Amino acid sequence: MNSMNRYRIFLSGLVACMICADAAADESKSGLSWEDLCKTTVCRATGHDGVMEVRISARGDRVAMTVQTGTDSEIHLHSLEDETSGHLAEGHSPYWFADGQSIVYIHDSDLWRIQPGSDEPTRLTDDDHDVRAPRPSPDGEEIAFYSSRSGYQDIWLVGRDGNAGPRQLTRSSMSVDEPRFVHAWSPDGSQIAYFSNQAEYFHDDLWAVEVNSGEMRQLSNTFMGRSEPAWSPDGKTIAVYGSDKSGFWYGDLADLYLVDLDSEEERAVEMSVHAMDIDRVVWSADGDSLVFPVHERGEIELWRVPASGGVATRMTHEGGVIHGFDGNGDAFVMARSTAARGREADYLDGAGGPLRQLGELATQWSGLTEPEEISYRSFDGHFIQGFLVKPPDFDPSRSYPSLVQVHGGGTNSYYNGLNLVEQRLARSGYVVLAVNYRGGSGFGRAFQDMAVEDWAGDQALDAAAAADFIRSRPWSDGKVGIYGYSYGGIISLAAVTRAPEAFDAAVPMGGIYDFADAWETADRLGRLFTREGHGGSPEEQPEVYARSDSVARIEQVRTPILIMHGQADERAPYRQYGLVVEALEEHDKTFESHSYPDEPHQFRDLENRVDMYQRLEAWMDRWLKEQ
Repeated sequence: MNSMNRYRIFLSGLVACMICADAAADESKSGLSWEDLCKTTVCRATGHDGVMEVRISARGDRVAMTVQTGTDSEIHLHSLEDETSGHLAEGHSPYWFADGQSIVYIHDSDLWRIQPGSDEPTRLTDDDHDVRAPRPSPDGEEIAFYSSRSGYQDIWLVGRDGNAGPRQLTRSSMSVDEPRFVHAWSPDGSQIAYFSNQAEYFHDDLWAVEVNSGEMRQLSNTFMGRSEPAWSPDGKTIAVYGSDKSGFWYGDLADLYLVDLDSEEERAVEMSVHAMDIDRVVWSADGDSLVFPVHERGEIELWRVPASGGVATRMTHEGGVIHGFDGNGDAFVMARSTAARGREADYLDGAGGPLRQLGELATQWSGLTEPEEISYRSFDGHFIQGFLVKPPDFDPSRSYPSLVQVHGGGTNSYYNGLNLVEQRLARSGYVVLAVNYRGGSGFGRAFQDMAVEDWAGDQALDAAAAADFIRSRPWSDGKVGIYGYSYGGIISLAAVTRAPEAFDAAVPMGGIYDFADAWETADRLGRLFTREGHGGSPEEQPEVYARSDSVARIEQVRTPILIMHGQADERAPYRQYGLVVEALEEHDKTFESHSYPDEPHQFRDLENRVDMYQRLEAWMDRWLKEQ
């Protein structure tokens, strides 16, 4: 899967690991039940079914795509010449060989190769180890892939027929709990560019390894890189997304960096916008320009900028969310959703024009309500963006209970794609306001900087201000709840501890509530995220960690709380759940708690996911509808 979909910094909120359904599922009077919605759930960071990733062939005549159909992943092939589509194989993560005659992909945790039109794939690996991000060499003789079989995230090589290898290429390149990076072959096949923290535990530097000798060398020092390196057509420069190490490590707002292999110069491309780190940067065929996604106010579009820097111009104007994209310099394809359409593959001609949808592969939904984009005034005068989702039969003369959704990721945002959780709750009679509190992407650097070293502080007050705004509306019955997962869980508890009168019910899920304690127990990405947000370790920044501590403020809670967590969570350590439960018991607060054995930060078991959201809705009904 592409890096955005699989490894975004913390989950992008409650929507991030959610639901899809059969279009023929039965409806109840409040809308589709959680059971119906989750019959075909993909309990990953995909949000729903449909096209998960897209890869265009070098000739630009065919597109390979991963299609999620319920719990299964399939690879489909679409011909751009005759607009025909068809199933190719079971699996995911397809990648074209340079000659366009074969595709490598993953199925049953092994690598396979298949020729379009064939029904006899060749198995390249056959073991119990994990495989990820297969990339064929330019000459097609070897496939490089990531695996943690060495105890680290390292690059391994296997022959095109599986009869040579796997052999280990890199050594200790990245922590085993960091499977969010992708590697890339140089055009001549002599080197592979990748990211490593070998030089410094908390630094994600760009490195290159010589394929023949295994010699590794560090290419960058000044920025934190992410996603997938992109070699220029002449092999002299590598383009990557990154953030300056001297500043804040932003999520979803990256600079484009160019690293010159000869001079070893590394520089940020000067332009007026910041990139969204989805897949890799795509070079034009002549190497003169770069194509990349940009996130603005909850929507993601494609942009272009000269490689030398300058004026960046927008290529698409369709709205919605690009989840992944690919291009060959002359044409581009993208996996994209909108508020009313699931993930489909869209095509853009390199000369411009409208997008063209390639087939119809996602569940077709009826009766969805178009979110209303609004802004509301927060406690300090700043205006915060929100997406208002109303019940399908909304009547402004009636009064409704309401919910505030706070997204995950912290430095990410709530995206205006297909958000089925909010649609489901709206069908149940709630007005849902999903807010993009300060610190998130899509509103410029200054807006993100407002939360630096102030996590869970003013962000929580932005959420509380949303409750005040709702109560000022004529359709509000005065009852408002708050919910969120991951960083959304963080803000949910932070809000009821810092604004005790703002909410009538709260459901924090999978969050961190005492960052100083989590610093000792979280995985590398969790610790890196915590360190950057607080400006250092707890020893270095004790006052900043004290400000973000919600456990220490439990005594102030007046809101009934339902807290839920996975017991195998290492990103937001399960111990965080225990600390909150203990504090709620100590101060005799109204609460319920539920945890799920063996569940990591991204829940894997469908029944557990269903149970979590059934409990969420039942808790809101109890305190917002039955009081």
